[in-house]
Amino acid sequence: MKIATLLAAAGLCLAQVGVVTAAEAQERPSLSAARCAALTGMTIPAAQFALPTSGARITKATLVGAVTQGQGHADYCLVVGRIAPIDKAAPDIEFNVGLPASWNGKAFMLGGGGFDGFIPDVTGAPMNTEAGQPPLARGYAVFSSDSGHKAPPGSPFALDASFALNREALLNWEGDALKKTHDAALAVIGQAYGRRPSLAYFAGGSGGGREALQAAARWPADWDGVVALYPARDGMVLALAALRTSQALAAPGAYPPPAKRALLYQAALKRCDALDGLKDGVISDVEGCRAVFDPAKASLNGVPLRCPGGADTGPTCLSDAELTALRTIDHSAPLPFPLPTGDTSLPGFNVYTSDTGRPPTSQMQGAVTFFAFGMAPPATPPGPGMSFIFNIADQAIRYMVTQDPAFDSLKFDIDHPGRYSARLRELSQLDARDLAMGGFARKGGKLLILQGTDDMEVSPRATEAYYAQLRGSLGDAVAARMVRYYEVPGFAHTVSTIFKPASDPVSAIEGWVEHGVDPADHLVVTDTTGAPGRTRPLCPYPTWPRYKGGDVNAAASFVCARH
Repeated sequence: MKIATLLAAAGLCLAQVGVVTAAEAQERPSLSAARCAALTGMTIPAAQFALPTSGARITKATLVGAVTQGQGHADYCLVVGRIAPIDKAAPDIEFNVGLPASWNGKAFMLGGGGFDGFIPDVTGAPMNTEAGQPPLARGYAVFSSDSGHKAPPGSPFALDASFALNREALLNWEGDALKKTHDAALAVIGQAYGRRPSLAYFAGGSGGGREALQAAARWPADWDGVVALYPARDGMVLALAALRTSQALAAPGAYPPPAKRALLYQAALKRCDALDGLKDGVISDVEGCRAVFDPAKASLNGVPLRCPGGADTGPTCLSDAELTALRTIDHSAPLPFPLPTGDTSLPGFNVYTSDTGRPPTSQMQGAVTFFAFGMAPPATPPGPGMSFIFNIADQAIRYMVTQDPAFDSLKFDIDHPGRYSARLRELSQLDARDLAMGGFARKGGKLLILQGTDDMEVSPRATEAYYAQLRGSLGDAVAARMVRYYEVPGFAHTVSTIFKPASDPVSAIEGWVEHGVDPADHLVVTDTTGAPGRTRPLCPYPTWPRYKGGDVNAAASFVCARH
């Protein structure tokens, strides 16, 4: 299954941004088959890179026939290259550049996901977003890379961090590969078309969202607009929060099977669905629900969720051990010392109001379950059916923190990390670099961030904290000019059976950067799974959609409310 990740479907005025007139098309620089083929063998000397490399080489360049993409198509030159490391033991950075035969004069970089190790398809949209034309079909020169290593064969969803044992490979994954790929791609673009791009954008989701924030903060001169979807940033906090969740679920009797998780979600819906004024199967007022819903005291159809006496009596109730695990996951927890990112605690997750993995009756529900609690409790070594969050935590602890592939990650003591304390600080210092957005703001760069409220991989509370940090460091006035942050009720990590929005982030960021169309006033999302076709306003955080009356499936029937 493809991991679909989605932003907001832009309003009518934004949808027109990507339209190209006949006159504009005639003025576009063109690229012939011969000029494309001539790129093969091109070398890029180390002096052309801002960061240390041993230079780069283009291994292949081929003109590809028209590839249909949404409402458009484009002939393009597929350029394949490698950036050589300084450390001979480190892997190359493998990258691709898609050069359209008719170029719009702009560039677009696509982020990866997870621990990367693959090259995102340059013909696609950011993380397989579903609405609007992808960048290449719009005429962008598009580039992407594997972040500086290749995932081993059979590694699912980029879930291998063994590359981190090599220092240069780790630094590449932590962001250096973004700049190196950018510099190589711009050299290729300049050679192909005879000039540099006039504008450049970056978009990615999850790990690619982390990369988007790193790119804007560290190299603001390179980017005009950036889209970060549910960004898996603050890697050490994310890994420790995922480990804390996994340790809670690994405790004896603590792992609730999917049938019990379905009961929990049904009880939350019964109590909280109507808090936004409409029973539509979506908990939009998450904060309000947290204030009134406690599974230890809740009932479903008149039957208490808590098992009689707290003992596990079967699939129709939650035991005290299971409720304790859920409470641990819901609550934040103090860190043993402040991290360079400014974090003093681990965020909790919206575990009571989210789909944590019901019985997988469909491929989509199976993906939701994988990104939440999985089908089997965490255990060492990780095995089939275990969740994405445990695999992420396990890889990060073994290969990044302890640097010991044989380490039992479930035994890592978060409260007393001992000799690993310095390593946590060191890795957190690398994470902290995405906070330095002052240069991007001064340039006039624009940043869109989107997060699902039901995400059990990237906690929405962590993304909310990042947004607060940006506002605090930049000041409200500057932040208001630079960043828009949205939360989508019912949307989980890349997928959802409750509310999965179709999106066109490319039009949204284009409209804001190039035409001054503020996305805060124009974005509407369309559900593709829960009730396909219904629309809701995309509300800037901390607001959420409240029903005011009218067609229950129309965004116009909702207002963005706040507490």
